Amino acid sequence: LYKNGYTKCVTDKLDSLGIMHTTFYNVAPDPTLACAKEGTAAMRLFEPDVIIAIGGGSAMDAAKIMWVMYEHPEADFLDMAMRFMDIRKRIYTFPKMGEKAYFVAISTSSGTGSEVTPFAVITDETTGQKYPLADYELLPKMAIIDADMHMNQPKGLTAASGIDALTHALEAYASIMATEYTDGLALQAMKNIFEYLPAAYELGAHDAVAREKMATASTMAGMAFANAFLGVCHSLAHKLGAYHHLPHGIANALLITDVMRFNAAEVPTKMGTFSQYQYPHCKARYVECADFLGIQGKDDDEKFENLIKAIEELKAKVGIKKTIADYGVKEEDFLATLDEMTEAAFDDQCTGANPRYPLMSEMKAMYLKAYYGK
Repeated sequence: LYKNGYTKCVTDKLDSLGIMHTTFYNVAPDPTLACAKEGTAAMRLFEPDVIIAIGGGSAMDAAKIMWVMYEHPEADFLDMAMRFMDIRKRIYTFPKMGEKAYFVAISTSSGTGSEVTPFAVITDETTGQKYPLADYELLPKMAIIDADMHMNQPKGLTAASGIDALTHALEAYASIMATEYTDGLALQAMKNIFEYLPAAYELGAHDAVAREKMATASTMAGMAFANAFLGVCHSLAHKLGAYHHLPHGIANALLITDVMRFNAAEVPTKMGTFSQYQYPHCKARYVECADFLGIQGKDDDEKFENLIKAIEELKAKVGIKKTIADYGVKEEDFLATLDEMTEAAFDDQCTGANPRYPLMSEMKAMYLKAYYGK
């Protein structure tokens, strides 16, 4: 992004206002602690009072981590990554942010919604351990969504990030933490994605409206899951991506419809800890999504199946393959990591908000279905 001039519109404006600035751009797609430490060292040298993160999810995640390390060098990542049942009632008190620097996020991809979420993930490159941080102190103080910054996303990124945003909306809508506030954001995000993702994928910068609508959808979905949280699809996708180096949006795309079928059981064997109902009636929730999207059927069962079909058709339109195997993951490698990956996914922070609480055997079955397609 830096070498292609994406930061120039910001730095030119800062120059015109006589504001001193420096740029750190050595951020990899899967940010590491080493990268964060390097960026933090640059911050300490320059001592900024405003930090501007420009990029997709990886850049914004890395910047959030640098912000924490800059303001609180004493902070312990193991403590900050401690799991919780309710983000608002934690054993560990996250350090107060914003005392040294104001944090601004400018997105350049339409998928992660990181510009409006209280989450960040960083990897310790020496151990391979990922630290998923979640706290409202990590929320950027300002988010700027400018469709001009999204125009030249490659087709592959457009597809993967678009389905990632759709998964955010679907999981936020089905979450045990969903509310009427998050429902509206999630539904409109879904509508935008179904209507505009194919055009954004095919036409790119030649369809500015589609790019703008996808940018809006990504942020709305981000606002939805920042408050309602996610579910088992993300738990599975996090570990699939970590173990087999699949892009996060692709991992979600390969799993989402199987997870929806899993959630649609009318009387689940297990439910989340803080469910707000006797049964989640998740199929009815998905039918509400179908109704909002104009997907028809003679009864709820048919509407649900037609929603699944519409998602699969959307994935095909944007070039997403059908199985994990189709992305070149060798069968022996996949099976060798399956048990460890399943256990790690079960323990993922996202699992707790899923409407149907999974057994590890059920998560393993979803992995196998996503690998073989049957």
